[in-house]
Amino acid sequence: MKRIAVVPGSFDPVTLGHLDVIERAAHIFDELHVLVVHNPGKTALLPVAQRVSLIEKSVTDAKLAGDIRVTSWSVGLLVDYCTEVGASVLVKGVRSQVDVAYETPMAIVNRNLAGVETVFMLPDPAHAHVSSSLVRQVASLGGDVGPYVPNAVAEFLQKPRG
Repeated sequence: MKRIAVVPGSFDPVTLGHLDVIERAAHIFDELHVLVVHNPGKTALLPVAQRVSLIEKSVTDAKLAGDIRVTSWSVGLLVDYCTEVGASVLVKGVRSQVDVAYETPMAIVNRNLAGVETVFMLPDPAHAHVSSSLVRQVASLGGDVGPYVPNAVAEFLQKPRG
C-alpha cells in the first residue's frame, strides 16, 4: 500500500525550513503532496498560484528526490483533501512549543474527523528561527532574505512590484 502524506501550509513565502521538512518527508513517504492552503487569519503577501509556482521551482532547483506534488486547496476541510488523494498522514513542521500547542488540537480533530494522523517534524536548527512572517517583514523593509528562502523566492521578492 502506498504511503501518501500531505504537508499543508500557507507558504507565504516558502522558506528553507519548509524545504527541509518537505525533503525529509519525501524520504519517508511514497508520495508527498505539498498543499498551499488559505489561512483566513492571515493577510497574504503572495497569491496562492504564485506560492504554488515558487514551491514548484524551489523543489526543482533543490533537486529534491521523491514523488512530490505541489497544489492548493481552498474549499472544505484539510482532511477532505487527504481523503480525496488517499493520504493518511499530515506532516507539520514545528519550531517551538508554541507551534506544538497550536497544532495539537488540530491534529486531534483531524484524527477524529477522518482518521488522519499528524506527524510533527522538527526543523534543522539552522532554520528553526525563520518564519514566513519574518521573511515578509525583512523583505518589506528592503533586507536580504537570501539566507532564509530558496533562490527563486529571494529573486521574486527582490523584483519591483507595482
